[in-house]
Amino acid sequence: MKILISSSMLVILLALVSGFIQANAAVEYFWCNTPGSRCYGKYVKCPDECPNTSSENPKAKVCYVNCNSPHCKPECKRRKAYCNTPGSACYDPRFIGGDGVVFYFHGKSNEHFSLVSDSNLQINGRFIGHRPAGRTRDFTWIEALGILLNSHVFSLEAKKAATWDGEIDHLKFTYNGEELDIPEGSLSTWYSPEKDVKVERVSSKNRVIVTLKDTAEILVNVVPVTKEDDRVHNYQVPANDCFVHLEVQFRFLNLSPKVDGVLGRTYRPDFENPVKPGVAMPVLGDEKKYKTSSLLSADCQSCIFSQDDSDQETSSVIDSGILDCTHGASAGYGIVCRK
Repeated sequence: MKILISSSMLVILLALVSGFIQANAAVEYFWCNTPGSRCYGKYVKCPDECPNTSSENPKAKVCYVNCNSPHCKPECKRRKAYCNTPGSACYDPRFIGGDGVVFYFHGKSNEHFSLVSDSNLQINGRFIGHRPAGRTRDFTWIEALGILLNSHVFSLEAKKAATWDGEIDHLKFTYNGEELDIPEGSLSTWYSPEKDVKVERVSSKNRVIVTLKDTAEILVNVVPVTKEDDRVHNYQVPANDCFVHLEVQFRFLNLSPKVDGVLGRTYRPDFENPVKPGVAMPVLGDEKKYKTSSLLSADCQSCIFSQDDSDQETSSVIDSGILDCTHGASAGYGIVCRK
């Protein structure tokens, strides 16, 4: 029995088949390959509302997976730092610890402090700010991050500016002392030679995600102190500096039970938060305990970083948040994407 198909029907059929293939190819799957995570060894399909793990549109929601989630379900999120979630460091500066509790750490202007210190990871912050007449402390913001990962060093900083212009990129990067040229443009990506550090521009300017292989993901927005901020908080910002700074959200993996630092200590399994209930602005002191001599030093009183991490004791509970999956097995950042 022969079935006759007209040329018009054939065109329609081919279009349907092509559309079906393209639609399915556009949906990404990823595999949680981080040993010890709750979803280890599982493939997860991205939902229809956010079928891909990346987008050239910085405002679009993309697919994320939390491989430590007991449900192993993907989520649709924008690729930007959120200041009201655990692991964030924003404003002047306000932290939300791994336990979800808000606290402030003012530090001092033009000095450096340990934010996270573990045996194989050190993350410092450089604070900028000023002290108006009559005040007893500086108003401060985080201007730069310095990262020591095993035997390598990486820095990310916001460039100073008298006035804010969102059409100018205010980011500067270095790796092992050499300045990096990461072209502007959404999805522009740089990898370190060993593929242990990845920097991806989420938008063309002033927003990136830094992924430290099997260790952490750092979402960064670059913002100024606005006139409205100045009015509300009475910062008395001078006319020649809008204090361009970083909004940061950290997502950690495999922190040890001994992790320290302004933020890192809140991820300890035995951490007991000293914040008293009902305190409007709980402030962490101990500047001397966390102060480092430079952005890329691990010489504070509480620092435990060592280039030799062979004896690292990792936590039985992998903390984490949501790690950005990476395209292709060669990147090896904990989650492998597949189409």
